[in-house]
Amino acid sequence: MQIMRDVLKGNGMNEERIVQLEILAAEQEKTIAELSGEIAEQWKVINKLQKKLDALINRFLELEEQAAPEIPVTKPPHW
Repeated sequence: MQIMRDVLKGNGMNEERIVQLEILAAEQEKTIAELSGEIAEQWKVINKLQKKLDALINRFLELEEQAAPEIPVTKPPHW
């Protein structure tokens, strides 16, 4: 942010200000590329975790189904 404040000082557009703007733009481009790479890696991790979670949910439901006793369908006593 200091670079931006320095760039915005002064009234005339001179070569130094143009160079500072180009440096700022290059730094921002690099930061954006790095963040984009991080996001891509995080999506890979999220997808792996989602697959593991889905598998665990399915396994849990299978075990729950196996452990649950069969409840006979009977008429209530007042019938």
